[in-house]
Amino acid sequence: MTTARPQELKDTFAHSLKLLESGRIEEWVDLFAADGILEFPYPAWGFPAQMQGREQLLAQMTMFGEQLEIAFSAPEFYTATEDGLVIAAFTADCTLVATGGKYHQTYLSVVRFEDGKIKLFRDFWNPWLLMEAAGGELAWKQALQALAGS
Repeated sequence: MTTARPQELKDTFAHSLKLLESGRIEEWVDLFAADGILEFPYPAWGFPAQMQGREQLLAQMTMFGEQLEIAFSAPEFYTATEDGLVIAAFTADCTLVATGGKYHQTYLSVVRFEDGKIKLFRDFWNPWLLMEAAGGELAWKQALQALAGS
């Protein structure tokens, strides 16, 4: 494992948010190691708690880009270390494309970099805000079932 300058890690993390915000999902996935992991300790109903590898990331996050309009705040960094650890908090104003439902989300992300690539991106967020913006838990489940059927 190579060491990284903390400012470079912060810059890469901030850039990752800009990529997501602008729907550039393939470029975002390219920031990950080939076996990189995206983990949601509190996933929304019907979503995986963990995705590993670029293929899984691309499949899941492409839907993210198609279903949400999002504007992130600048991240507040709690740490960025030479051994590749970044911990950051940020917020987002989100709109569901299908319904126009809006919500404000707070995130805390713990990210581990190896050799300049994201090895683990652990994202803490509140899935209930998303489900509420979709019209509540029942509407959320119905929407996911409709997506699965299409």
